[in-house]
Amino acid sequence: MAWLRAHRLEVALLAGSFALLALFSGPRFYRQSHAPHFIYQADAWLHGQLHLHASPPDANDWARVGNRWYVSFPPGPALLMLPGVALFGFEYVDVSFTVLFAALNVLLLFLVLERLRRSGDSARSRGENAGLALLFAFGTVAFSCSIRGEVWFTAEVLGVTGTCLYLLAAHQAAHPLLAGAAWSFAAVTRTPLAFSAIFFVAEAIAGGGTLAGGARHLATWRDPARFRKVALFALGAVPLVAFAAWTNWARFGSPADFGHAHFWNNRVNADIARHGLFSLHYLERQLHAAFTRLPYLEQGRLAYHPDGMSLLVTTPLFTLLLWPRAKPRLHLPLWLTIAATALPGFLYQNTGYVQFGYRFSLDYTPYLFLLLAVGGRQMGPWFWALGLWGVAVNTWGALVFKGGVN
Repeated sequence: MAWLRAHRLEVALLAGSFALLALFSGPRFYRQSHAPHFIYQADAWLHGQLHLHASPPDANDWARVGNRWYVSFPPGPALLMLPGVALFGFEYVDVSFTVLFAALNVLLLFLVLERLRRSGDSARSRGENAGLALLFAFGTVAFSCSIRGEVWFTAEVLGVTGTCLYLLAAHQAAHPLLAGAAWSFAAVTRTPLAFSAIFFVAEAIAGGGTLAGGARHLATWRDPARFRKVALFALGAVPLVAFAAWTNWARFGSPADFGHAHFWNNRVNADIARHGLFSLHYLERQLHAAFTRLPYLEQGRLAYHPDGMSLLVTTPLFTLLLWPRAKPRLHLPLWLTIAATALPGFLYQNTGYVQFGYRFSLDYTPYLFLLLAVGGRQMGPWFWALGLWGVAVNTWGALVFKGGVN
């Protein structure tokens, strides 16, 4: 009971978020989603093979090579589903699985923010950190992504889980082996998160100070501890990265090929054949989906485009990042990580269609919330007005978005 009293805020964040997300999930919570790709992947592994043991339920985003079907999405979530699929087989429910991890993300982000507070990197109070964690869960596109399962959204949610675990270990490069393991899980869940390794490298160089100061010290080659931390990070990352690379090579002939170029009869196949998976050709449509696409009226009702909606509409709090009151030591490492993680998505052949808001932003939204924490702006009326606007917009999304399957 003493432990419960001491951690009642953490328990309330986890339990309250789970209850709300389960409520908005509605009847879906008890049913398997329409895109249970990770369940099929886990089942294939349990039968000792990489290709599917059973034919896919539809033709939506499945890869095919010869007469064999594959799941082309990175394997992180399927690894966590293995026990459930072993117990329940194809009856396993990916929706409740996703809701549980979405609720856990609220707690994990709070713990990351608390770590920054205790280290002196953030001046936010415990209550303010709880508020930021809740605004992440219900005032961003995380809300509509968290309540329906489906391979695309489950991956986004589990990517946030891996990111938060990574941040807990990578801050000040405190736990390099664990940071490497958490980073590798994030990277084999959402491929763009591989580029978030820059945060650990920056923290290892900084040595608890600024990145610029750490770089000057590193140039003297007098502190091998920094290099040992990077080596331990790499050691922690090896098992999952090696597993993912081997499965890619065994299935598609290249350790870097997850299989999206092998989609069967997919609407994006022509673009991939002409421009590849990544190209500047896609940049304009990505920027439109991320920043300028707005809701509109359709037959007298407010509607959204399936390519998504501007981040400045779904989470207007992000406008405050353009005018921070302070630029502390984490300001530059966080922005560098955001830029590195966001770039692959902006050059990718698909905007995230079908979606309510720009879901690829979840790859770097935890870092944006850390910037809100360290930026020094008071969480006053304007801050909460923008935050609650985001909650209202994303509650609309949670109610009306029908998921990634038309």
